[in-house]
Amino acid sequence: MNYNWNWRIFFDPSPEGTGTYADMLLSGLTWTIVTALCSWIIAFSLGSLIGVLRTLPSRGAQRVGTTYVELFRNIPLLVQMFLWFYVVPELLPGSWGTWLKQLPNASFYTAVICLGFFTASRVAEQVRTGIETLPRGQRMAGTALGLTTWQTYRYVLLPNAYRVILPPLTSEFLNNLKNTSVALTIGLLELTARARSMQEFSSQVFESFTAATLIYLGISLLVVTASSKLETRIAVPGSR
Repeated sequence: MNYNWNWRIFFDPSPEGTGTYADMLLSGLTWTIVTALCSWIIAFSLGSLIGVLRTLPSRGAQRVGTTYVELFRNIPLLVQMFLWFYVVPELLPGSWGTWLKQLPNASFYTAVICLGFFTASRVAEQVRTGIETLPRGQRMAGTALGLTTWQTYRYVLLPNAYRVILPPLTSEFLNNLKNTSVALTIGLLELTARARSMQEFSSQVFESFTAATLIYLGISLLVVTASSKLETRIAVPGSR
């Protein structure tokens, strides 16, 4: 294969006129992390709420939760990203749509909302499963103590459910982190987009995407390690 390897490319000035190619990748990494964290806040909060709805005695609440999960989980993420970015502004009243399209960093806000709502459907299933795996006696104990339904979930069911589902929640967080790469299709200059730009500017395709791969791998290993330590720390006594 006639390919000229050049690992020093990362220290060459970037065509953007500010910093080096390494700085380009670090800028993309920053957008990736910020997007992942902001969308995870939405996903965890909304997903917990939807998961609780799916376990309430009310059939109406269950239907609402199920409808949300089936809607967002079964539409491809790329399609949802395009819908949020291109279609939703057109459906809003004229002034609102114009404001949304002219919003600075519109691709960032769109990606955060899209990833948050998409990942929430997956988090909801984890929360529902975690609650349903708990012994029925815990819910009954909350009722016997005179707790309301909200208090039972707040102080009894959810704390224990989160302990059970921490490993799958970690997987969902990592999936959400990697799914930020889809946002390059709407113009967000995250890590994958920056690696692609570096490849186009320098023609060093292997170096560009090798660096991006190692960065993704490093972040994933850090998250898994932190999650493993947290799981050990919050484990129910006697369960490990």
